[in-house]
Amino acid sequence: MSPTPSKSHSEPSSGRPARRGVSVWLAGPIGLDAWAAMGERLAWDVSEPGGRPPTLVLCELERSITIGRLGSRRDVDLTDEELSRRRLGVRFLGRGGGAILHGPGQIHVALFATLEDLGLTRHDVGGCIERMETGLEGAIRRLRCGAARDSRCHGVFGRTGLLAAVGIAVRRGVVSHGAWLNVTRTADVDATADIAHRIRMATGSPRGAVAMSCVEADVQRRVRLQDARAALVEQVVDAYAFPASHIQSGFPLPVRAGGDSREVFSRVG
Repeated sequence: MSPTPSKSHSEPSSGRPARRGVSVWLAGPIGLDAWAAMGERLAWDVSEPGGRPPTLVLCELERSITIGRLGSRRDVDLTDEELSRRRLGVRFLGRGGGAILHGPGQIHVALFATLEDLGLTRHDVGGCIERMETGLEGAIRRLRCGAARDSRCHGVFGRTGLLAAVGIAVRRGVVSHGAWLNVTRTADVDATADIAHRIRMATGSPRGAVAMSCVEADVQRRVRLQDARAALVEQVVDAYAFPASHIQSGFPLPVRAGGDSREVFSRVG
């Protein structure tokens, strides 16, 4: 996939080097600890002069709860005993956004790049978030689902609620973390069956804290994860107007498969 960037995004400004293409990795499940370690390494690698090119990873985090800078423990309406019984870990992360429930049926869209490699100025965090939301909105619409953004807060909303949450971190001009799209109803099964509505994400707007829904709830039909992944890659790559994209299977670094697995692998079949 090699989208044609618009002139305004593709032409480097005076003295700015030509932009590089993005390396896209279509991965599978991963444990939270393994993901955190890999994310730190990727953020470091892309920050090095002439280092790793912009990297986009689509994966599935293990069943867990993470809380960003806008959230707090009060956004998780579960006692420590309930969390332990359901084997739900909670971790605070230095990203934007609030509390998010992770699990099956959700796709994590993680971007690692310098703002310059995204065609943005070193301090244009708002532009980075805007392009991510544009990609998410386009992907949801590709799934024949209505999608809308709210200028007062981050994320993409559907008829039944928040479908995609955004939680980007930018440190010293380096972007990490990204967004989470709830695709299928299986995001709320098993140990998370009756608690999705008890985890509310702070939006920083008059909407207040909201619980996430999913694309399937909006369209009232089955939606395949592979279709959602394809739409996300196409639309996010286009939103950032990368001059080229190189798509691969697996993770860009060796990782552990998931929270309960000891298998170490670097590629996903």
